[in-house]
Amino acid sequence: MFLRKSGIGAAVAALLAFSAPAMALPYNFEMGLQPAASPVMEGIEDFHRLLLYIIVAVCLFVLALLVWIVVKYRAGANAVPSKVHHNTLLEVAWTLIPVIILVFIAVPSFRLLYFEAIIPTPDVHIKAIGKQWFWTYEYPGSAAGFTFDSLGLSDADNVKAGKPRLLGTDNAIYVPVNKVVEVETTGADVIHSWAMPQMGVKMDAVPGRLNHTWFKANQTGVFYGQCSELCGAKHAYMPIELHVVSDADYAAWLAASKKKFAALENDATRVASK
Repeated sequence: MFLRKSGIGAAVAALLAFSAPAMALPYNFEMGLQPAASPVMEGIEDFHRLLLYIIVAVCLFVLALLVWIVVKYRAGANAVPSKVHHNTLLEVAWTLIPVIILVFIAVPSFRLLYFEAIIPTPDVHIKAIGKQWFWTYEYPGSAAGFTFDSLGLSDADNVKAGKPRLLGTDNAIYVPVNKVVEVETTGADVIHSWAMPQMGVKMDAVPGRLNHTWFKANQTGVFYGQCSELCGAKHAYMPIELHVVSDADYAAWLAASKKKFAALENDATRVASK
């Protein structure tokens, strides 16, 4: 009975992976990529789909070729085996066809890489500093000018807050919808990696180096990511919680956060001076 129920659950979960693109969280037995929420991730999905079609076509062709060879050249049908050693046309074909396929793949691949690498004029700038084991964020500029730490919540706190296990944080980052967000990453101790799957972003945070990436969220909501570079014993406890909100809500959050985190910095300064 347990096996039958487990099998049904796995089948239902697999169906949901294809029938519920609006789900914004990873879930058990998930297949495929999380739904895209940015132009970059949409491009990644399109390229992934193109590669899947090519791979399926090549595999089916090779399978058909193998079946044809097994049937046509089996011992029962060829008592005297062929002694042909070379076939110029065949050798040219099996060299040129893979080259053509690779060129066909390379064109959209390089187009996507350039699209990810060339950062449009940013509307928002965020600096993400990876530390063992949490993230520190800086919102520079006259409109913001504050820094805060973002730590993963315990299992109990995640349940209380209604957030998914190992993904909720005490201080989430906020960005406005339909705005270009530039993320500058670096590491304070070891190499980390700032990854947000639904935005199509994954950038290493390397000590002594500044890396840049970007995304443009095309829908509001809460999105989750994690450190994607093995960075130590608590690597699994470095979540990223991103809230994409309207311009008005973002402006309100900026104003409130500037006061909140400035007060915390002043308290820390006073404690340190004592």
